[in-house]
Amino acid sequence: MSRQTHFHVQSFDPGKGDQLKADAPIACRSEESARRTAERLAMSKAGVVAFSTSSDTETDDYDDQPTVFFRAGRVPAEFDSMP
Repeated sequence: MSRQTHFHVQSFDPGKGDQLKADAPIACRSEESARRTAERLAMSKAGVVAFSTSSDTETDDYDDQPTVFFRAGRVPAEFDSMP
């Protein structure tokens, strides 16, 4: 089994009313790279979150919940319950 960790940054812009509109997710090479990207985006976005997921593509086993390691601004409620 070969487990791989993937790092992503998801940013959000204000939408209609009190809604948030998700931008395209950004894949990063490392946690540090994702954190730096998220910190930079946090200055201009309504909200941003950086997280990791792991998977084993040989067995199609994927994490059910991502691990959030950076959060700033307004993000959707589902990110509030993630560690």
